Amino acid sequence: MTKKLCVVGLGYIGLPTAVMFANHGLQVHGVDINERAVNLIKNKQLHIEENGLQDRLNSAVDSGNFTVSTTPEEADVFIIAVPSPINADKTANLEYVREATKSIVPYVRKGNLVILESTVPPRTVEDVMMPVLKETGLEFGTELFISHSPERVIPGRVFEELVNNDRIVGGISEESSRMTVELYKTFVQGSIHVTDATTAEMVKVMENTYRDVNIAFANELAKICEKIGVNVWEAVKLANYHPRVNIHLPGPGVGGHCIAVDPWFLVELQPELAKIISLARHTNDAMPEYTALKVKNILDRKGIRHGRVAVLGLAFKGNIDDMRESPSTDVIKYLEKLELDYTAYDPHIKENKLERQTQILEEAVAHADVILILTDHDEFKSMQPELVEGPMRTKVIVDTKNCIDRHSWEQRGFDVFLLGDSKHSAF
Repeated sequence: MTKKLCVVGLGYIGLPTAVMFANHGLQVHGVDINERAVNLIKNKQLHIEENGLQDRLNSAVDSGNFTVSTTPEEADVFIIAVPSPINADKTANLEYVREATKSIVPYVRKGNLVILESTVPPRTVEDVMMPVLKETGLEFGTELFISHSPERVIPGRVFEELVNNDRIVGGISEESSRMTVELYKTFVQGSIHVTDATTAEMVKVMENTYRDVNIAFANELAKICEKIGVNVWEAVKLANYHPRVNIHLPGPGVGGHCIAVDPWFLVELQPELAKIISLARHTNDAMPEYTALKVKNILDRKGIRHGRVAVLGLAFKGNIDDMRESPSTDVIKYLEKLELDYTAYDPHIKENKLERQTQILEEAVAHADVILILTDHDEFKSMQPELVEGPMRTKVIVDTKNCIDRHSWEQRGFDVFLLGDSKHSAF
């Protein structure tokens, strides 16, 4: 029976995973190089937003099963859950994985299990982690056991999905896989599927790439529908009534730590073969500029030059506080290039991350010529036009997420524009 875990990386995946194990009776030591995050967690305060995390953190700390610091400790199992972003040239940045692995080497002992949870390019376990772990002097598969078991959760539903989703386990040996399966059975109720480490890495990247390609298809459909008098949202809904069709939804771009990143891993590995994958990435990466140009075109047709845009939504997804790879920041960059003024507001981003961000909705819409909704937070879905029309200079709203009630806004005199809809265009 596992006695102690050491979880390296206490972000959106590592922290929920750590408290989950702690609340199921295991001793867990959490590690993060971010001293602020460590100090907050010690005081049962959160540095990230996730449904149910606060109560679970309280229980984990109060039970004595969960401790945190900036340095690892000896343990039976080491779980690495650090970021694996991309560089500016779209290549994988595996320095966090490499450094996290280096950090545990002095603490690894015979019989230990090391699990990589981060989503990474195929062969990262073999080509990045294992060369570092050789420094332990332990023999792989008999004295030191290694696996990849990628997370499969979405922000906002992490705890539900940690328990109920199927999980992939890829060990470097049968015993590595067996030990990993036994560990996750602590709380996983979904099926656990066993394979080798490189296949497990490939599976996770495939899952996110599938979604990225599907979204790129939806974005192309949105552009086509804007030319031919069709509402893409209506068309997609009707198409998805077909039992073998599941078209995703369009939007102002793709964000997050997975879908906007992972396909580039495959492009980097096999650039001559990953043609569709590369095209989908470029298609989705082009949506922020397309969105900004759409706003400028609307203002131009209204005779408004150098207008002000109230950008609502900075998180990459509704009802979370995660801005990683968010298309909203790129939309804003293009608005600035087009010489459009902007203010930004997001009720879930509690600290101002941008120069012209405000924590007050009324300030964001003051003297604005257009409201631009980029994230489908519940607060925006239920937002009443009466709340924002007074401070505005011009009554225009552009909805890229199909999240407002068009009729109620039009009744208040707003011109309403929806991404991918020329069937109900205000022009």
